[in-house]
Amino acid sequence: MILHVDMDAFYASVEERERPELVGRPLVVGGTPEGRGVVAAANYEARKFGVHSAMPMATALRLCPNVVVLPVRMSDYAEVSRQIRDIFFRYTPLVEPLSLDEAFLDVSGCESLFGTASKIARLIKDKIMEETSLVASVGVAPNKFLAKIASDVRKPDGLVVVPPDAVQSFLDPLPVGRIWGVGKITGGVFERLGIQTIEQLRQRSVETLRTDFGTQGEHFWKLARGIDDRTVVPDREAKSISHETTFATDIADRDLTRAWLLDLTEQIMRRLRRKNEKARTVHLKIRFADFRTITRSRTLSSSTDVTVEVWQVAKALHDAALSGNHSSIRLIGVGVSNFSGDQPVQQPLFDADPEGQEHAKQRKLDAVSDAVRDKFGSASLSKGNTRLRSQTESR
Repeated sequence: MILHVDMDAFYASVEERERPELVGRPLVVGGTPEGRGVVAAANYEARKFGVHSAMPMATALRLCPNVVVLPVRMSDYAEVSRQIRDIFFRYTPLVEPLSLDEAFLDVSGCESLFGTASKIARLIKDKIMEETSLVASVGVAPNKFLAKIASDVRKPDGLVVVPPDAVQSFLDPLPVGRIWGVGKITGGVFERLGIQTIEQLRQRSVETLRTDFGTQGEHFWKLARGIDDRTVVPDREAKSISHETTFATDIADRDLTRAWLLDLTEQIMRRLRRKNEKARTVHLKIRFADFRTITRSRTLSSSTDVTVEVWQVAKALHDAALSGNHSSIRLIGVGVSNFSGDQPVQQPLFDADPEGQEHAKQRKLDAVSDAVRDKFGSASLSKGNTRLRSQTESR
């Protein structure tokens, strides 16, 4: 059995924990409207007004003028995420992080130690609350697809178990939009075909779905039956590290997508350094509103674990891929691969080489900041006016 643990309104909940007087008030975390900021997270009170993540902050303020706006404190959220991940490892070594606030856990081999998968899910929820004062929703199911849906259907503070013999009864009543890959355009096709629920989708033959949706047809056919053979891949075994985010509404503003790309880059690089790895290839993934998906990659001359170096490449790939393209974006993701382990980096021939000196400087900054935050907490260290921060106006 697989667990999908998803923290409820994670960034906003951390802020509420630190400032209890804000509990019960609409609250968002993100950039300023003057700087074309975007909502990174919204608590459930703000969501009642239609505010959601990836929304321009100016729009959020129009929908909810009394909303409390707080700046993003990514290093603090990363510290809390590390505490939560430590809890996961008490119950299973098979943990696959998806982002700071969610992860898959394979607990199949741990039931003799801790009890059933549903009991482990309850233990994890309770421990997270006890040690961080934060609420998690957990889905328990035979595979990743089902577990992720289960964690979402009763948010916040949900715990939904899908036994192997109840997969179809769980899926059938759900709207077809719950299927991975069903976006605005694909959803419109389903609507024209009279398919509103997963049960109605399941009644279509694979041949018919291939005719209607091409290669995606078989994908839809399998998921409508709860078929998903992907395994949980822990960081230590992963051949690549990536994060992606799907926006609640499509985004056309390139400054906003660039801001999200920066956050995703920082997350994957922190994970890379924790693995004691360096990567040589940077990957970009963009999915447009019409569900057209493009991928781009670039291989560096040498491996790196320096955040700013990967960010420069990811930003360049982003800008080149979207040059002259005004389509709205539904999903953006970034990843690194081609790992080399903790191998020495070739030093410059001359000490005066500014590029070599800058690489060493940035690598030391990353290493020191990671070490200090791991030991003393994220609040013990704050960034100055680094090159990374100066390259974007998204924060």
